[in-house]
Amino acid sequence: MPKTTNPEQSAQENQSAPWQQQWDSALMPTYGTPQLELVRGEGSFVFDANGAQYLDLLSGIAVNALGHAHPAIVRAVTEQVSTLGHVSNNFAHPQVITLATRLKGLIAQHLDGEWAHDPQSAQVFFANSGAEANEAAFKIARATGRTKILAAERGFHGRTMGALALTGQPDKQQQFLPLPGGVEYYPYGDIEALRRMADEDTAAIVLESIQGETGVIPTPEGFLTEVRQLCDELGILMIVDEVQAGMGRTGAWFGYQVEQIVPDVITLAKGLGGGMPIGACIALPPAQLLVKGSHGTTFGGNPIACAAANAVITTIEDEHILDNVTEIGAYITSELEKDPSVTTIRGRGLMLGVVLDSPLEVDPLEYGVIINRPAPDVLRIVPPLNLSREDARLGVEKIKKMLDDNRAAQSGAPTKESE
Repeated sequence: MPKTTNPEQSAQENQSAPWQQQWDSALMPTYGTPQLELVRGEGSFVFDANGAQYLDLLSGIAVNALGHAHPAIVRAVTEQVSTLGHVSNNFAHPQVITLATRLKGLIAQHLDGEWAHDPQSAQVFFANSGAEANEAAFKIARATGRTKILAAERGFHGRTMGALALTGQPDKQQQFLPLPGGVEYYPYGDIEALRRMADEDTAAIVLESIQGETGVIPTPEGFLTEVRQLCDELGILMIVDEVQAGMGRTGAWFGYQVEQIVPDVITLAKGLGGGMPIGACIALPPAQLLVKGSHGTTFGGNPIACAAANAVITTIEDEHILDNVTEIGAYITSELEKDPSVTTIRGRGLMLGVVLDSPLEVDPLEYGVIINRPAPDVLRIVPPLNLSREDARLGVEKIKKMLDDNRAAQSGAPTKESE
């Protein structure tokens, strides 16, 4: 890597940078003012406007599945935009047909025995984001003719109105009430509560295989199987949001594949495009309820985004990246769980929630590492799936130093930030 500015110095210089003033005057304040202006990425690293280098263990919130500027994605997108950029959904193109067919095949990869519905009979609707994929799933649930949808408390499915209605977080909903109705919330992972709430008026049960935005919380062992059985008993659609946990993030293609089940609807986005905006809603036969004219999107399934997604799948397969996810995830977990500040590490593969014994009070950017905190005492680690052992070791060192300084800060001792 080229010589770079010190991250601590760079972060301080950015406190009053002109670009921040321009951001504040030109963009809606929905995200707050960013600390850094990033201008370049290479592999697992990004570089800010001052030349400082950061190890990216957030990967655009689980989006950059192959890191930054991966040659396969660069080549696929360049070739596609040079050939055919956009056609609308009035016309077919090879990339979208190939991608839909490949996704159907991925669903079946972990299954043994016979299934009521062959995964190869799935159908795919392409959108531009996870929220849009979940909007399609919401409409599928409505198309059953039933009136009730059960979604998990503290779940997160997006910020558009339908997806927000599925998001069991009142603090995010309050300003936008009334939301689309009919959604009730159950305690995540509580099958007995679900059994009490579910009935013949229930259209769908919605859940994430691992709640990401809430703090990387997996479903309890056996819960997905029990939900599948409950849905079969009452004719309810099982909708699993794999927007964050899907596309290899957990060491399997989909997070729900930790158990031998197939949902009726699977939603995807984030890592699917490796940095390009694309979402997908996959429906098995019981959920194939959208018909001609009932849903659509201008940009969904466009050639460029589909080319990137096909490159992501090919690279993950050819380079055995799912094995890397399992190996590097185990390494990071084994190293960080030794730290005295770490109480537990949740998640699977490279979707990890590091739970601390007290809130993090120092800034990860000062240590040259990008992670985020879904809660004051939780670190979310979702790096590129092809993160190398060398870069993982560097990340562990940076996080351990950060946690050392956090303990010192809480005890009143000097830290990196106060020296």
